[in-house]
Amino acid sequence: MNLNYEKLVSVIIPTFDRAWVLKTAIDSVLSQIYTPIEIIVINDGSTDNTLDLLAGYGNKIQVLNQENRGVSAARNMGIQHSKGQYIALLDSDDVWTPDKISCQIDFFDQHPEALICQTEEIWIRKGRRVNPKVKHKKPSGMIFEPSLHLCLVSPSAVMIHKNLFALKGEFDETFPVCEDYDLWLRISADYPIFLIDKPCTIKHGGHEDQLSAHHSQDKYRIASIANLIESKSLSREQEQMAARVLEEKCRIYGNGCLKRGRTQEGQYYLGLYESILGVGL
Repeated sequence: MNLNYEKLVSVIIPTFDRAWVLKTAIDSVLSQIYTPIEIIVINDGSTDNTLDLLAGYGNKIQVLNQENRGVSAARNMGIQHSKGQYIALLDSDDVWTPDKISCQIDFFDQHPEALICQTEEIWIRKGRRVNPKVKHKKPSGMIFEPSLHLCLVSPSAVMIHKNLFALKGEFDETFPVCEDYDLWLRISADYPIFLIDKPCTIKHGGHEDQLSAHHSQDKYRIASIANLIESKSLSREQEQMAARVLEEKCRIYGNGCLKRGRTQEGQYYLGLYESILGVGL
């Protein structure tokens, strides 16, 4: 493989103790119609038989090892070692249809101004297909405002021009969850995120080792919005949009803490809005 080929796609797969599903994810990449692809698997300190599994692929994949530092650090390491013009992320419990990469390369060929796109998804939860709610419907284009409310971009569904990371930064390694929400907000504030209306990504959920099951997502969404407002990088209109959502999320999360007896935390979040934005925004 010529790793300097203009349209090389670097596939970044972070994994931690996911040997039980990892093979399916990797095999779905190896089954892609499109080539060339480099596959970079970042072993984030796994203690199961992940390394034995990865060794069986030989030179078909590149393996990077690190101490357990989380999914953001793992993805960032993969991005930094990648050689491709395009970056495609894949979570170790998700899979792609064989035409996923080719669909996105075709999209970029037809829309040379685009820097990021995602495909539609099929959702599998606890082994059964489920239909996304209306609020999860993926928009296309300038999606900053709807993205403030909830995460509308899936890591496993995106393909990104590598230079977009230089423009907007990588994943925030201090976020144990919602690190993708944070990055998509930073990107969507300035660039359109396009949707390919074809389900090329199969997203699995509902298993016990999902990070979102062990952390409050709203807490980190609040932090992400607050950081973005404090960065002074938003337009006046975007800042007002972000302020409205921040106020709502702080109120809901703060009152929830109070109801659960976490008085100090609740008071902090109820006061966070004014401390960041001031009364006059």
